[in-house]
Amino acid sequence: MGLLLTGYALAQQGTNSTADTKFAKEAASGGMAEVQMGQLAVQNASNEQVKKFGQRMVDDHSKANDQLKGIAAKDNITLPSELDAKDQATLKRLQGLKGTAFDRAYMQDMVKDHQHDVSDFQKEASNGSNPDLKAFASQTLPTLQEHLKMAQDASSAVGAMSKK
Repeated sequence: MGLLLTGYALAQQGTNSTADTKFAKEAASGGMAEVQMGQLAVQNASNEQVKKFGQRMVDDHSKANDQLKGIAAKDNITLPSELDAKDQATLKRLQGLKGTAFDRAYMQDMVKDHQHDVSDFQKEASNGSNPDLKAFASQTLPTLQEHLKMAQDASSAVGAMSKK
């Protein structure tokens, strides 16, 4: 019986390709960053559209993070518990800004970040081998595309030029 359970556990782990695991870890880290930076936007932004965008990031990415945690627990994927170095540096830089300077820097980061996210989620939805992660990416993608549009609109409103 023990050998059967061990074989089953190994078979379950086998559904996670390196690309799937990398996607899950990056999505988790990015989701945490979106929530923390969104909370900062609610506090530091001067533009109402930027504040609303920040709150939307907190709400939507908290929900997606919870869904991803459930999938990761089920599929034996260990997710990061803190931001990666790049997101920590961005958060620290944004923490030093207020008002219009914050609005522009935050929205510029959000456009760039959501362009990257949409691309990553499209790849996972199309090419992922883990059915749970593939479904998560497919379900989350329309929200990320909406976030990108909102970020571009808010970025234009505060005069931030988006860098590709």
